[in-house]
Amino acid sequence: MDGLTMLRQFVAQLQEFWELYGTLPYHHQQSWSLHGLDHTPSEDDLSIIASRSKYRHFKMIEANQSPPIKKPRREKNRETISSIESSTEAMEPHIWKELPEDLFEAVIARLPVTTVFRFRLVCRKWNSLLTSGSFRLAHRAHPWFYSVTHENENSGLMYDPSLKKWHHHSSIPSLPSKTIILPVASTGGLICFLDVGHRNFYVCNPLTQSFKELPSRSVRVWSRVAVGMTLNGTSYKILWLACNGDHEIYDSVVNRWTRPGNIPSTVKLPLSLNFRSQPITIESKLYFMRSNPDGLVDYDMLSNTWRQFVIPLPPHLTDHTLAESDGRLMLVGLLTKNAATCVGVWELQRMTLLWKEVDRMPNIWCLEFYGKHVRMTCLGNRGLIMLSLRSSQMSRLVTYDVSSREWHKVPGGRVREHGRTRQWITWGTAFHPCPAAVA
Repeated sequence: MDGLTMLRQFVAQLQEFWELYGTLPYHHQQSWSLHGLDHTPSEDDLSIIASRSKYRHFKMIEANQSPPIKKPRREKNRETISSIESSTEAMEPHIWKELPEDLFEAVIARLPVTTVFRFRLVCRKWNSLLTSGSFRLAHRAHPWFYSVTHENENSGLMYDPSLKKWHHHSSIPSLPSKTIILPVASTGGLICFLDVGHRNFYVCNPLTQSFKELPSRSVRVWSRVAVGMTLNGTSYKILWLACNGDHEIYDSVVNRWTRPGNIPSTVKLPLSLNFRSQPITIESKLYFMRSNPDGLVDYDMLSNTWRQFVIPLPPHLTDHTLAESDGRLMLVGLLTKNAATCVGVWELQRMTLLWKEVDRMPNIWCLEFYGKHVRMTCLGNRGLIMLSLRSSQMSRLVTYDVSSREWHKVPGGRVREHGRTRQWITWGTAFHPCPAAVA
Protein backbone atom coordinates (compact mmCIF):
# COMPACT_ATOMS: atom_id res chain seq x y z
CA MET A 1 0.00 0.00 0.00
CA ASP A 2 2.89 2.38 0.75
CA GLY A 3 4.37 1.83 -2.65
CA LEU A 4 1.05 2.46 -4.36
CA THR A 5 0.58 5.70 -2.39
CA MET A 6 4.02 6.96 -3.43
CA LEU A 7 3.24 6.04 -7.02
CA ARG A 8 -0.04 8.02 -6.92
CA GLN A 9 1.76 11.05 -5.51
CA PHE A 10 4.42 10.86 -8.21
CA VAL A 11 1.84 10.58 -11.00
CA ALA A 12 -0.10 13.54 -9.52
CA GLN A 13 3.08 15.65 -9.60
CA LEU A 14 3.67 14.68 -13.22
CA GLN A 15 0.15 15.70 -14.17
CA GLU A 16 0.55 19.08 -12.45
CA PHE A 17 3.83 19.59 -14.31
CA TRP A 18 2.26 18.87 -17.68
CA GLU A 19 -0.68 21.14 -16.93
CA LEU A 20 1.80 23.99 -16.43
CA TYR A 21 4.24 23.27 -19.27
CA GLY A 22 2.37 21.14 -21.78
CA THR A 23 -0.19 18.41 -22.36
CA LEU A 24 0.33 14.67 -22.48
CA PRO A 25 -0.70 12.62 -25.49
CA TYR A 26 -4.24 11.29 -25.22
CA HIS A 27 -3.33 7.60 -24.99
CA HIS A 28 -0.80 8.32 -22.24
CA GLN A 29 -3.27 10.42 -20.27
CA GLN A 30 -5.74 7.57 -20.18
CA SER A 31 -3.19 5.10 -18.87
CA TRP A 32 -1.97 7.53 -16.18
CA SER A 33 -5.39 8.37 -14.66
CA LEU A 34 -5.90 6.39 -11.42
CA HIS A 35 -9.59 5.83 -10.61
CA GLY A 36 -9.33 3.93 -7.35
CA LEU A 37 -7.08 2.79 -4.56
CA ASP A 38 -7.30 -0.81 -5.68
CA HIS A 39 -5.95 0.03 -9.15
CA THR A 40 -2.71 -1.85 -9.82
CA PRO A 41 -0.21 -0.11 -12.11
CA SER A 42 0.43 -1.94 -15.33
CA GLU A 43 3.82 -2.55 -16.92
CA ASP A 44 3.05 0.17 -19.48
CA ASP A 45 2.47 2.68 -16.67
CA LEU A 46 5.74 1.80 -14.99
CA SER A 47 7.71 1.92 -18.26
CA ILE A 48 6.29 5.37 -19.07
CA ILE A 49 7.11 6.69 -15.61
CA ALA A 50 10.64 5.26 -15.73
CA SER A 51 11.27 6.76 -19.16
CA ARG A 52 10.01 10.18 -18.00
CA SER A 53 12.14 10.20 -14.86
CA LYS A 54 15.34 9.93 -16.89
CA TYR A 55 14.90 13.34 -18.51
CA ARG A 56 14.66 16.64 -16.76
CA HIS A 57 12.36 18.23 -19.31
CA PHE A 58 10.36 14.99 -19.99
CA LYS A 59 10.79 15.07 -23.74
CA MET A 60 8.51 12.69 -25.65
CA ILE A 61 9.95 10.09 -28.02
CA GLU A 62 7.66 8.70 -30.65
CA ALA A 63 7.24 4.94 -30.86
CA ASN A 64 8.74 4.71 -34.34
CA GLN A 65 11.43 7.38 -33.77
CA SER A 66 15.02 6.21 -33.26
CA PRO A 67 17.04 7.65 -30.36
CA PRO A 68 19.33 10.61 -31.15
CA ILE A 69 22.77 9.78 -32.53
CA LYS A 70 25.87 11.63 -31.33
CA LYS A 71 27.41 13.52 -34.25
CA PRO A 72 31.16 13.41 -34.91
CA ARG A 73 33.14 16.49 -33.93
CA ARG A 74 34.17 17.14 -37.53
CA GLU A 75 30.53 17.26 -38.65
CA LYS A 76 29.68 19.64 -35.80
CA ASN A 77 32.56 21.92 -36.84
CA ARG A 78 31.25 21.98 -40.43
CA GLU A 79 27.80 22.98 -39.20
CA THR A 80 29.32 25.71 -37.01
CA ILE A 81 31.40 27.10 -39.90
CA SER A 82 28.43 27.02 -42.26
CA SER A 83 26.27 28.88 -39.73
CA ILE A 84 28.99 31.51 -39.28
CA GLU A 85 29.37 31.92 -43.04
CA SER A 86 25.63 32.28 -43.49
CA SER A 87 25.47 34.90 -40.74
CA THR A 88 28.43 36.76 -42.27
CA GLU A 89 26.82 36.81 -45.70
CA ALA A 90 23.72 38.33 -44.16
CA MET A 91 25.72 41.24 -42.73
CA GLU A 92 25.02 44.49 -44.53
CA PRO A 93 28.15 45.88 -46.25
CA HIS A 94 27.47 49.44 -45.11
CA ILE A 95 27.83 48.33 -41.47
CA TRP A 96 31.50 47.54 -42.03
CA LYS A 97 32.04 50.81 -43.89
CA GLU A 98 30.61 52.82 -41.01
CA LEU A 99 32.76 51.10 -38.36
CA PRO A 100 34.60 53.88 -36.43
CA GLU A 101 38.37 53.86 -36.89
CA ASP A 102 39.04 54.07 -33.16
CA LEU A 103 36.95 50.93 -32.63
CA PHE A 104 38.77 49.26 -35.51
CA GLU A 105 42.13 50.13 -33.90
CA ALA A 106 40.95 48.76 -30.55
CA VAL A 107 40.07 45.44 -32.22
CA ILE A 108 43.31 45.22 -34.20
CA ALA A 109 45.40 46.03 -31.11
CA ARG A 110 44.28 42.75 -29.52
CA LEU A 111 45.58 40.59 -32.37
CA PRO A 112 49.03 38.95 -32.39
CA VAL A 113 51.76 41.17 -33.79
CA THR A 114 52.48 38.84 -36.71
CA THR A 115 48.81 39.00 -37.76
CA VAL A 116 48.79 42.79 -37.45
CA PHE A 117 51.93 43.03 -39.56
CA ARG A 118 50.29 41.05 -42.39
CA PHE A 119 47.36 43.50 -42.41
CA ARG A 120 49.63 46.14 -43.94
CA LEU A 121 49.28 44.33 -47.28
CA VAL A 122 45.46 44.53 -47.39
CA CYS A 123 45.14 48.09 -48.68
CA ARG A 124 46.72 51.54 -48.44
CA LYS A 125 44.23 52.67 -45.80
CA TRP A 126 45.09 49.80 -43.49
CA ASN A 127 48.79 50.34 -44.10
CA SER A 128 48.56 54.01 -43.14
CA LEU A 129 46.41 53.13 -40.13
CA LEU A 130 48.89 50.59 -38.78
CA THR A 131 51.77 53.03 -39.13
CA SER A 132 49.99 55.93 -37.43
CA GLY A 133 50.92 57.29 -34.04
CA SER A 134 47.44 56.59 -32.64
CA PHE A 135 47.82 52.90 -33.43
CA ARG A 136 51.20 52.84 -31.70
CA LEU A 137 49.55 54.11 -28.52
CA ALA A 138 46.65 51.65 -28.83
CA HIS A 139 48.83 48.59 -29.41
CA ARG A 140 50.07 47.36 -26.03
CA ALA A 141 51.79 44.08 -26.80
CA HIS A 142 54.02 41.98 -24.59
CA PRO A 143 57.70 42.61 -25.30
CA TRP A 144 59.50 40.37 -27.74
CA PHE A 145 63.09 39.25 -27.34
CA TYR A 146 65.83 39.78 -29.90
CA SER A 147 68.88 37.57 -29.44
CA VAL A 148 72.03 36.49 -31.21
CA THR A 149 74.13 33.33 -31.09
CA HIS A 150 77.81 32.49 -30.82
CA GLU A 151 77.72 31.10 -34.31
CA ASN A 152 76.54 34.13 -36.27
CA GLU A 153 76.08 37.43 -34.45
CA ASN A 154 75.08 39.22 -37.66
CA SER A 155 71.69 37.46 -37.76
CA GLY A 156 69.30 37.09 -34.90
CA LEU A 157 66.32 35.28 -33.45
CA MET A 158 63.11 36.91 -32.30
CA TYR A 159 60.90 35.22 -29.69
CA ASP A 160 57.18 35.97 -29.42
CA PRO A 161 56.08 35.00 -25.87
CA SER A 162 52.35 35.26 -26.66
CA LEU A 163 52.63 32.54 -29.33
CA LYS A 164 55.72 30.88 -27.76
CA LYS A 165 57.38 30.91 -31.16
CA TRP A 166 60.82 31.78 -32.49
CA HIS A 167 61.25 33.83 -35.68
CA HIS A 168 64.47 33.91 -37.66
CA HIS A 169 65.71 37.42 -38.45
CA SER A 170 68.07 37.53 -41.40
CA SER A 171 71.11 39.77 -41.37
CA ILE A 172 70.48 43.48 -41.93
CA PRO A 173 71.24 44.19 -45.62
CA SER A 174 72.71 47.65 -44.97
CA LEU A 175 75.37 46.38 -42.57
CA PRO A 176 78.93 45.89 -43.81
CA SER A 177 79.83 42.31 -44.55
CA LYS A 178 81.52 40.27 -41.82
CA THR A 179 80.54 42.80 -39.16
CA ILE A 180 79.54 41.30 -35.84
CA ILE A 181 77.05 43.46 -33.96
CA LEU A 182 75.23 43.03 -30.65
CA PRO A 183 71.84 44.40 -29.54
CA VAL A 184 72.57 46.72 -26.61
CA ALA A 185 69.39 48.80 -26.08
CA SER A 186 65.87 49.31 -27.41
CA THR A 187 62.89 51.66 -27.24
CA GLY A 188 59.62 52.11 -29.12
CA GLY A 189 60.12 49.11 -31.41
CA LEU A 190 63.67 50.13 -32.37
CA ILE A 191 66.86 48.27 -31.41
CA CYS A 192 70.28 49.87 -31.03
CA PHE A 193 73.19 47.71 -32.21
CA LEU A 194 76.88 48.15 -31.44
CA ASP A 195 79.69 46.37 -33.25
CA VAL A 196 82.16 44.39 -31.17
CA GLY A 197 84.92 46.87 -31.95
CA HIS A 198 82.81 49.68 -30.40
CA ARG A 199 83.30 51.82 -33.44
CA ASN A 200 79.80 52.36 -34.82
CA PHE A 201 76.16 52.34 -33.70
CA TYR A 202 73.20 51.22 -35.77
CA VAL A 203 69.44 51.53 -35.18
CA CYS A 204 66.98 49.15 -36.80
CA ASN A 205 63.35 48.06 -36.66
CA PRO A 206 63.65 44.25 -37.00
CA LEU A 207 60.07 43.92 -38.25
CA THR A 208 60.26 46.41 -41.14
CA GLN A 209 64.06 46.48 -41.71
CA SER A 210 64.02 50.27 -41.26
CA PHE A 211 67.72 51.00 -40.73
CA LYS A 212 70.05 53.87 -39.87
CA GLU A 213 73.82 54.03 -39.31
CA LEU A 214 74.54 56.68 -36.72
CA PRO A 215 77.28 59.29 -37.25
CA SER A 216 80.74 58.66 -35.88
CA ARG A 217 81.31 59.57 -32.24
CA SER A 218 83.46 62.55 -31.40
CA VAL A 219 85.11 60.64 -28.52
CA ARG A 220 86.85 57.39 -29.43
CA VAL A 221 86.54 54.91 -26.57
CA TRP A 222 87.79 51.41 -27.22
CA SER A 223 86.88 50.02 -23.81
CA ARG A 224 83.48 48.52 -23.04
CA VAL A 225 80.58 50.91 -22.78
CA ALA A 226 77.06 50.70 -21.35
CA VAL A 227 74.30 51.93 -23.66
CA GLY A 228 70.82 53.23 -22.83
CA MET A 229 67.99 54.46 -25.04
CA THR A 230 64.95 56.69 -24.37
CA LEU A 231 61.92 57.62 -26.49
CA ASN A 232 60.23 61.01 -26.85
CA GLY A 233 57.27 60.75 -29.23
CA THR A 234 58.73 59.56 -32.51
CA SER A 235 62.28 60.73 -31.71
CA TYR A 236 64.81 58.93 -29.54
CA LYS A 237 68.08 59.51 -27.70
CA ILE A 238 71.00 57.14 -27.07
CA LEU A 239 73.55 57.46 -24.26
CA TRP A 240 76.81 55.55 -24.08
CA LEU A 241 78.82 55.56 -20.85
CA ALA A 242 82.38 54.35 -20.21
CA CYS A 243 83.90 53.32 -16.88
CA ASN A 244 86.13 56.42 -16.80
CA GLY A 245 83.07 58.69 -17.01
CA ASP A 246 83.27 59.56 -20.70
CA HIS A 247 79.84 59.71 -22.28
CA GLU A 248 77.93 61.12 -25.25
CA ILE A 249 74.29 61.51 -26.25
CA TYR A 250 72.83 60.98 -29.71
CA ASP A 251 69.63 62.87 -30.62
CA SER A 252 67.70 61.54 -33.63
CA VAL A 253 66.14 64.98 -34.24
CA VAL A 254 69.46 66.65 -35.03
CA ASN A 255 71.23 63.40 -36.04
CA ARG A 256 74.45 64.00 -34.14
CA TRP A 257 76.34 63.17 -30.96
CA THR A 258 76.88 65.76 -28.25
CA ARG A 259 78.82 65.77 -24.99
CA PRO A 260 76.69 67.55 -22.35
CA GLY A 261 79.47 67.84 -19.74
CA ASN A 262 81.47 65.95 -17.17
CA ILE A 263 80.15 63.64 -14.47
CA PRO A 264 80.00 65.50 -11.12
CA SER A 265 82.48 64.72 -8.37
CA THR A 266 79.70 63.22 -6.23
CA VAL A 267 79.77 60.16 -8.51
CA LYS A 268 82.78 57.99 -7.67
CA LEU A 269 85.08 57.14 -10.58
CA PRO A 270 85.89 54.72 -12.08
CA LEU A 271 82.34 53.47 -12.31
CA SER A 272 83.09 49.71 -12.43
CA LEU A 273 79.99 49.20 -14.54
CA ASN A 274 78.27 45.84 -14.50
CA PHE A 275 78.25 44.98 -18.19
CA ARG A 276 76.14 41.88 -17.56
CA SER A 277 73.32 44.24 -16.61
CA GLN A 278 71.77 46.31 -19.35
CA PRO A 279 70.64 49.82 -18.31
CA ILE A 280 66.92 50.24 -17.81
CA THR A 281 64.73 53.20 -18.73
CA ILE A 282 62.00 54.69 -16.55
CA GLU A 283 60.45 57.75 -18.20
CA SER A 284 63.39 60.09 -19.00
CA LYS A 285 65.90 58.43 -16.64
CA LEU A 286 68.51 55.78 -17.36
CA TYR A 287 69.71 53.50 -14.54
CA PHE A 288 73.12 51.79 -14.62
CA MET A 289 74.33 49.13 -12.18
CA ARG A 290 77.79 49.61 -10.74
CA SER A 291 80.10 48.03 -8.16
CA ASN A 292 82.76 49.32 -5.74
CA PRO A 293 80.61 50.62 -4.16
CA ASP A 294 77.60 48.50 -5.05
CA GLY A 295 74.63 50.53 -6.17
CA LEU A 296 73.09 52.48 -9.02
CA VAL A 297 73.95 55.52 -11.14
CA ASP A 298 71.14 57.31 -12.95
CA TYR A 299 71.06 60.01 -15.59
CA ASP A 300 68.11 62.25 -16.48
CA MET A 301 67.99 62.93 -20.21
CA LEU A 302 65.84 66.05 -19.75
CA SER A 303 67.72 67.82 -16.95
CA ASN A 304 71.19 66.39 -17.78
CA THR A 305 71.79 65.49 -14.13
CA TRP A 306 73.66 62.54 -12.58
CA ARG A 307 72.99 60.81 -9.25
CA GLN A 308 74.63 57.95 -7.38
CA PHE A 309 72.96 55.56 -4.89
CA VAL A 310 74.91 53.18 -2.68
CA ILE A 311 72.75 50.05 -2.30
CA PRO A 312 74.23 46.85 -0.79
CA LEU A 313 73.55 43.65 -2.70
CA PRO A 314 71.87 40.59 -1.14
CA PRO A 315 74.39 38.02 0.17
CA HIS A 316 75.54 35.09 -1.99
CA LEU A 317 74.39 36.86 -5.17
CA THR A 318 76.10 36.44 -8.56
CA ASP A 319 75.32 37.26 -12.21
CA HIS A 320 72.85 39.92 -11.09
CA THR A 321 71.11 42.28 -13.48
CA LEU A 322 68.67 45.17 -13.33
CA ALA A 323 65.04 44.88 -14.49
CA GLU A 324 61.99 47.11 -14.63
CA SER A 325 58.24 46.61 -14.26
CA ASP A 326 55.62 49.39 -14.19
CA GLY A 327 58.18 51.95 -13.03
CA ARG A 328 59.62 49.69 -10.31
CA LEU A 329 63.33 48.87 -10.10
CA MET A 330 63.91 45.12 -9.90
CA LEU A 331 66.98 42.93 -9.42
CA VAL A 332 67.44 39.38 -10.74
CA GLY A 333 70.37 37.14 -9.92
CA LEU A 334 71.72 33.74 -8.93
CA LEU A 335 71.72 32.78 -5.27
CA THR A 336 74.50 30.27 -4.71
CA LYS A 337 75.30 28.69 -1.36
CA ASN A 338 77.31 25.49 -1.00
CA ALA A 339 76.05 23.28 -3.88
CA ALA A 340 72.57 24.82 -4.16
CA THR A 341 71.72 27.43 -6.81
CA CYS A 342 68.48 29.29 -7.35
CA VAL A 343 67.24 32.40 -9.20
CA GLY A 344 65.89 35.18 -7.00
CA VAL A 345 63.96 38.38 -7.70
CA TRP A 346 64.15 41.56 -5.59
CA GLU A 347 62.42 44.94 -5.65
CA LEU A 348 64.10 48.19 -4.60
CA GLN A 349 62.44 49.88 -1.61
CA ARG A 350 62.81 53.56 -2.43
CA MET A 351 62.37 54.72 1.17
CA THR A 352 65.12 52.54 2.64
CA LEU A 353 67.19 51.99 -0.55
CA LEU A 354 67.35 48.26 0.16
CA TRP A 355 66.58 45.25 -2.00
CA LYS A 356 63.56 43.24 -0.79
CA GLU A 357 63.17 39.69 -2.07
CA VAL A 358 59.76 39.17 -3.73
CA ASP A 359 60.04 35.81 -5.49
CA ARG A 360 62.20 32.80 -6.35
CA MET A 361 62.26 30.25 -9.10
CA PRO A 362 60.25 27.10 -8.22
CA ASN A 363 62.28 24.67 -6.10
CA ILE A 364 61.66 21.79 -8.49
CA TRP A 365 63.45 23.76 -11.20
CA CYS A 366 66.32 24.73 -8.91
CA LEU A 367 67.04 21.07 -8.13
CA GLU A 368 68.25 20.73 -11.72
CA PHE A 369 71.09 23.18 -10.92
CA TYR A 370 72.26 21.39 -7.77
CA GLY A 371 75.99 20.73 -7.82
CA LYS A 372 76.48 22.46 -11.18
CA HIS A 373 78.44 25.62 -11.96
CA VAL A 374 75.62 27.67 -13.49
CA ARG A 375 75.98 31.02 -15.24
CA MET A 376 73.08 33.36 -15.99
CA THR A 377 72.58 35.95 -18.74
CA CYS A 378 69.61 38.29 -18.90
CA LEU A 379 68.21 38.60 -22.43
CA GLY A 380 65.40 41.03 -21.62
CA ASN A 381 64.56 43.05 -18.53
CA ARG A 382 61.26 44.87 -19.13
CA GLY A 383 58.24 43.50 -17.30
CA LEU A 384 58.76 40.11 -18.90
CA ILE A 385 62.27 38.88 -18.13
CA MET A 386 64.12 36.24 -20.16
CA LEU A 387 67.04 34.41 -18.57
CA SER A 388 69.60 32.10 -20.13
CA LEU A 389 70.87 29.52 -17.62
CA ARG A 390 73.69 27.27 -18.71
CA SER A 391 76.41 24.99 -17.45
CA SER A 392 78.61 22.34 -19.02
CA GLN A 393 75.80 19.78 -18.53
CA MET A 394 72.64 21.79 -19.31
CA SER A 395 71.18 24.88 -20.96
CA ARG A 396 67.80 26.41 -20.17
CA LEU A 397 65.79 29.44 -21.23
CA VAL A 398 63.10 30.73 -18.87
CA THR A 399 60.84 33.78 -18.67
CA TYR A 400 59.49 35.50 -15.59
CA ASP A 401 56.45 37.78 -15.63
CA VAL A 402 57.01 40.32 -12.84
CA SER A 403 53.36 41.41 -12.61
CA SER A 404 51.83 37.92 -12.42
CA ARG A 405 54.90 36.25 -10.81
CA GLU A 406 54.75 33.37 -13.26
CA TRP A 407 57.75 31.32 -14.45
CA HIS A 408 57.70 29.62 -17.84
CA LYS A 409 60.21 27.50 -19.72
CA VAL A 410 60.96 28.72 -23.23
CA PRO A 411 60.72 26.07 -25.94
CA GLY A 412 63.65 25.60 -28.25
CA GLY A 413 66.65 27.83 -27.80
CA ARG A 414 68.56 25.80 -30.34
CA VAL A 415 67.10 26.54 -33.77
CA ARG A 416 67.56 24.19 -36.70
CA GLU A 417 68.41 26.02 -39.92
CA HIS A 418 69.71 24.78 -43.29
CA GLY A 419 69.88 21.21 -42.03
CA ARG A 420 71.86 21.87 -38.86
CA THR A 421 71.25 23.14 -35.35
CA ARG A 422 72.39 26.64 -34.42
CA GLN A 423 74.27 27.34 -31.24
CA TRP A 424 72.76 28.52 -27.97
CA ILE A 425 71.85 32.22 -27.79
CA THR A 426 74.31 34.33 -25.82
CA TRP A 427 73.12 37.94 -25.95
CA GLY A 428 69.85 39.74 -26.39
CA THR A 429 67.46 42.52 -25.45
CA ALA A 430 63.71 43.02 -25.05
CA PHE A 431 61.79 45.27 -27.43
CA HIS A 432 58.15 46.16 -28.06
CA PRO A 433 57.32 45.20 -31.68
CA CYS A 434 55.91 48.17 -33.56
CA PRO A 435 55.47 48.33 -37.36
CA ALA A 436 55.23 52.14 -37.15
CA ALA A 437 58.70 52.70 -35.63
CA VAL A 438 61.14 54.33 -38.04
CA ALA A 439 64.91 54.40 -37.43
